[in-house]
Amino acid sequence: MSNPLVQAFFVGRAIAEVINERVEVALTDALSELGKFDAEAKEQLRQFTEEVIARANRAAETSATGTTTDNTSGGDSPDLQTEIDELRAEIALLRSELQKYRNAAR
Repeated sequence: MSNPLVQAFFVGRAIAEVINERVEVALTDALSELGKFDAEAKEQLRQFTEEVIARANRAAETSATGTTTDNTSGGDSPDLQTEIDELRAEIALLRSELQKYRNAAR
């Protein structure tokens, strides 16, 4: 390669080929990462949807059976028997007030 013009041509051509290959690799890697991200996002959305539906179904079943569970408090739940006793006392108080009202209305 005695002619500098021919040498410059081949050097330019080699540079273009190397740049083309590297851009191709970088673009392929970027598209691969984008595909992975998309697949992971879809999977997370599917898991989220399943969890939401499962919780909604549990809440509907709990509501249908008349029992409640509070998983959000994280603290100590009040004693069930104490809660029942308090409700019974309130019912008894309401019954006596209702009876007083009925007797006064006669």
